[in-house]
Amino acid sequence: MDGRMLIFFVESGIYLVLAVVAFALEAWAFFDCLRHKANAFEAVSKRTKTFWLALTGGAFAVGLFSLLSQLGSGGGASSLGIFGLAAVTAASVYLADVRPAVKDAGRGRNMGPYGPW
Repeated sequence: MDGRMLIFFVESGIYLVLAVVAFALEAWAFFDCLRHKANAFEAVSKRTKTFWLALTGGAFAVGLFSLLSQLGSGGGASSLGIFGLAAVTAASVYLADVRPAVKDAGRGRNMGPYGPW
């Protein structure tokens, strides 16, 4: 086995792992968005549920396509490039910013200016 083949296999493995991790993140964001009530999004001023469903759903679709193209191509770089990066970014924004706020609003606790009471 020459050096180029070894580099190809290592590179293919890294791209596959990255595609699986990105898809898992995008799937988590989409299915988490599905389970929250629409009024929770508006209560915390985080756009609408429809907006976040469209964004995370698009990210989920791009992630699925990226993963399938990675598995089908036999390795190498994915052809999605900037779209894959945008999909991971959208899912990450949802999980880091919107999800905690919506999750707290959905609990139904009374929130005062300094926290729950």
